[in-house]
Amino acid sequence: MVDTIDAIEVFPLQIPRDTPYLGPLEAGTVPSDRGYFIRPGNQTIYSIHDHTVLIKLTTARGVVGWGESFGVVSPLTVASILRDVALPLVRGRDPHDVVAISEDIYNAMRVRGFFGGFYVDALAGLDMALWDLRGKLTDLPICKLLGAQRHQRIPVYVSGLPKATRSERAALAKEWIDKGYRAVKFAAAVADEGEVAEMQAIREAIGPEPEILVDFHWRYTDQEAIKLITTLEAYDLAVAEAPVQSEDMDGQARVTASVKTPVAIGEELRTIYEYRPRFVKRCMSIIQPEMAHMGITSFWEVCRMAQAFHCKVMPHATIGVGIAQAASLQVAAALSNLVMHEYQHSIFDRNLQFITGNMRCEAGYFYLPDGPGLGVEPQASVFEYVMA
Repeated sequence: MVDTIDAIEVFPLQIPRDTPYLGPLEAGTVPSDRGYFIRPGNQTIYSIHDHTVLIKLTTARGVVGWGESFGVVSPLTVASILRDVALPLVRGRDPHDVVAISEDIYNAMRVRGFFGGFYVDALAGLDMALWDLRGKLTDLPICKLLGAQRHQRIPVYVSGLPKATRSERAALAKEWIDKGYRAVKFAAAVADEGEVAEMQAIREAIGPEPEILVDFHWRYTDQEAIKLITTLEAYDLAVAEAPVQSEDMDGQARVTASVKTPVAIGEELRTIYEYRPRFVKRCMSIIQPEMAHMGITSFWEVCRMAQAFHCKVMPHATIGVGIAQAASLQVAAALSNLVMHEYQHSIFDRNLQFITGNMRCEAGYFYLPDGPGLGVEPQASVFEYVMA
């Protein structure tokens, strides 16, 4: 008899932080009563807390699968979609039919125009939980279900230097290099003395060998981006991330064709339908799929398509307790076109306390957790932060 899905439970979480993501608040910035604020450097909303949404699937025989949805902003919206829409569509299904289930739930709201945003974020976590179930039912890690574990360890870049001044950020970059890491990324949005000065200070601090990536946070026109990236190439820029607005595919393509530095985009995209036209237009050299936006099924589809367009993969890592991170590492381990993976140290390190397993990051590499499925599960302590 087939073991079918019997129950879905949803847990929106709010975990306090001492310092907001990307670093201290800019002078004059006051969070709303919900804890949200706008970073003036990139006009993007953030929270003073860590938000995420966990999904628990339980089969009729008691096997449990876990997933994590993108919940950085308004996690209760994602939780509501899961409870109201996903539950009746998933109960009674065979978890081995993960791709069919994911496609069916995606298709269910297409006519109403819900083929992105919060709806697909909700499906991403559900898809992860289905794959986790499938791995546990077969006693295999997800990378093996995808075909192979090509990488025993996954190279990383250190993402973000959350200090208040340029000199402090440069010193922090050197600390990471001294620990054995070989690549760091800074955010243009918090480079308060400009990207060129920031790049110069970091290069002087870490020396000529380590790689420096810059996240431009969609700040520039194509011509502005081309000029700035060309200037930064004098300091051996490794990757130029998100140089122009996400909607400007023509601008992305012009930047990619005009600079020597590989251009990376994609953390905000969710489906193969959004990626495909960008592949065709040659908008990037590297894609940055975000597991908590996509789920394993969509993430894997996009990475496979990237091969046909000679694009490399450098997965994004968002705020979360580690379930989505484990899923991202499982897929990354199966990829032949992997470059490296983002390491959000200010999130990953402190949130390891909330999950089981031996997933870790040491001296420039992620190490996958042992065990079937994702290889991790939430600790009981994380449920102290469930939102009402």
